[in-house]
Amino acid sequence: MTTLLAFAFVLGVLVFVHELGHFLAAKRVGIRVLKFQLGFNPTVISFRRGDTEYGIGALPLGGYVKMAGDTEDEVRRDESGRVVRQPDEFLSKSKWERFQVLIMGPAMNVLLAFVLTSIVLYQGAEVPAYEDQPVVVGATMPDSPAAKAGIVPGDRIMSVADHRVDTWEQFLLAIGTRPNRELNIELLHNGQLITRKVTPTVPPGQGRYEIGDIGVLPNVHPRIARVNPGEPADKAGIKAGDVILAVDKETVTFRGELIKAIASHPEQRITITVSRSDRKIDIPVVPARGGCTGVGGTVGCIGVSMQEATKSFKPGAVEAIELSLKKNVEYAGLIGQTVWGLITRETSPKQLMGPVAIAQMSGESAALGWVALFSFMSMISLNLGLVNLLPIPVLDGGHIFIMALEGLARRDFSVRVKEKMLLAGFVVILMLMVTVIYNDLTRISWIERLMPWR
Repeated sequence: MTTLLAFAFVLGVLVFVHELGHFLAAKRVGIRVLKFQLGFNPTVISFRRGDTEYGIGALPLGGYVKMAGDTEDEVRRDESGRVVRQPDEFLSKSKWERFQVLIMGPAMNVLLAFVLTSIVLYQGAEVPAYEDQPVVVGATMPDSPAAKAGIVPGDRIMSVADHRVDTWEQFLLAIGTRPNRELNIELLHNGQLITRKVTPTVPPGQGRYEIGDIGVLPNVHPRIARVNPGEPADKAGIKAGDVILAVDKETVTFRGELIKAIASHPEQRITITVSRSDRKIDIPVVPARGGCTGVGGTVGCIGVSMQEATKSFKPGAVEAIELSLKKNVEYAGLIGQTVWGLITRETSPKQLMGPVAIAQMSGESAALGWVALFSFMSMISLNLGLVNLLPIPVLDGGHIFIMALEGLARRDFSVRVKEKMLLAGFVVILMLMVTVIYNDLTRISWIERLMPWR
C-alpha cells in the first residue's frame, strides 16, 4: 500500500506540475482551455469552472490539457471554403505564443527539480567523505577490470571516455552508465599521464540495472566508534578511534566489508590492521560466535560499533540554491549523455526504468522518509522535463521541432505530412515503452525466472 500511495503521489505531483505549466501559459496568451485532466480517460471525477472542465482520470499514468482549436480536425470553414479561426484557439496564435505554451510543461518540471533539490540540500546530511574528493585510487579489487588494466593504488583518474572527472561522484556516474563498453581512462601514474583501456563489468546483484564497475575503491576506511568492554576487540587491544585498514591483509574500505569479513570467521583468528596516531598496527582477534552486544546467531563478531568515513553537510539557504543549480546542470548533462549513449549503443537499455520500477523506487524512498522521496522526485522530474524536449513528434519537443521546420520552410505543413510525423513519433515512443516495461518485468524475480532468454 505504501508503494502504491508513494507512486500515486510522485506521479500525480509531476504530471500536475507539467500540465499546470501548459495550462497557465495557455491562459496567459489568451487560449481557451476546454479541459484540464490528471490521468487518462475514462474521467472519474470532474467539475466545470468557466470555459474549463477539470477532471481526474481512471488511469493515473499521465494527464493532458485540451485547448480549443489545437488540431487540424477542428478547423472550421465558411461557405467559400476558407478556414475560420477564433482568436482564442491554439492554432490561431503565433508560433512564438504556441512555443511558450509547449515549452512551459517541461520548464515547470525542470523548475520543480531545482526547487526540490534546493529543499533537500538545505536539510543537510551525512555524506561519504570521499564523494567530492579527487579520484585517487585507494584499493584495486583482485581480478577486476582495473587490476587487469594495471591501475594501482595511488593512481589519480583524470577522465573517463574523454570526459573529465574531478570527483568520485562524477567518476562513479561516468563508469556506471557505460557497462560492457571498452573505455579510455586517463590517469596520473607515478607523475606521468597515461591512458588505459578498461571495460566496466556489472557486479553480481546489479545486473537488473546494468551499472558498470571497474573495481577501484577510494582511500577511505571505517572507524571504530565504540568498543564494548570485555568483548574480543577490547581484549585484543582495539580502541575507539582506530581506523580499520585491512583484515588478513585484504583492504577494507566500507563498513559492510568489515562486518562481512568478521562475520565469516567465528572463533577463528584473524589479523586486523588499524591506523592509530599515524601508525599501522596488526592486531590478532578471535571473533566470538554470537553473544556480542547486538549480534546473535552463528556469525562472528568482535564487539564494536563502526562508522563510515563521512562528513556533515549543512549549507545555508543561498548555498543550497547555488548547489541545486550546479547539481541539476550536472544531472542534465548526464541525461543528455545517456540519451546519446542509447542512440550510439554505448549505454545499455537495461538502465531505463518504466512505471513499475518507478513505483518500486517511490515506495523504497518513501520508507526512508520525505527527504529521500523528494530527492527521488527531483530526479524523475528533471528526467521528465528534459525527455519531453526531445525532438520526437508526440512529445512537446516534437511539436516545437515541427514548428521550427515550418518556420524554416516559411509555410505550414499539410495535415497529411503532420500525421506521418506524429505516426513516426508514436512508433518511437511505443518501442521505448515496450523496452522499459520489459525491463521492469525482468526486475521482478519470479518473472525473471520465467525468462530463460534474458
